[in-house]
Amino acid sequence: MKKDVSKNIRNILLVILSFGIPIALIIIFRHDFKHFERLIPTLGILGPLLSVLLMGILSATPIPTDSIVILNGALFGPLMGVIVSWFGNSLACVIEYYIGRGLGEVTDFEKTKANLPFGLGRFRADSVWFLLFGRLVPQFGGKIVSLAAGFYRVSMFRYLWTAFLSNLLGSLLLAYGGYSLLHL
Repeated sequence: MKKDVSKNIRNILLVILSFGIPIALIIIFRHDFKHFERLIPTLGILGPLLSVLLMGILSATPIPTDSIVILNGALFGPLMGVIVSWFGNSLACVIEYYIGRGLGEVTDFEKTKANLPFGLGRFRADSVWFLLFGRLVPQFGGKIVSLAAGFYRVSMFRYLWTAFLSNLLGSLLLAYGGYSLLHL
């Protein structure tokens, strides 16, 4: 019993910190966002690392990272933009998966999913098609897939290979698009 209580407290703190820190940082630096856009290219190797870190931080918020992927293509060029975006989105998807898993534990999702409306308790979150193509829905597709995979406890191996593959495709499309927009 004591172990369950400490596990629930740990998960609640994890969720609060996961959402609280990024939201606080966004509120604090909201007026300086244009400054960050100008700062990243001047940092050398730290620029791509900052971009990956920023994508990881934003993963714990409702804010999608698609615009950062486009910006990466424009700032770093097509190849480096794709690599930076792929790493950033891959970090983000792992964080989102664990947030979903933690929320699933806190809400005792395994016991309550049978009572979900519209047959959602039987939803196949481990479907390769859902994991691959759901992430390609613009803006919130990746977050929904990651959180659902965490809630439904999709195997980590299946989740990661599908996430890495679809993140690569999304990074190719958006980063190259950002580079192309800059060089019209």
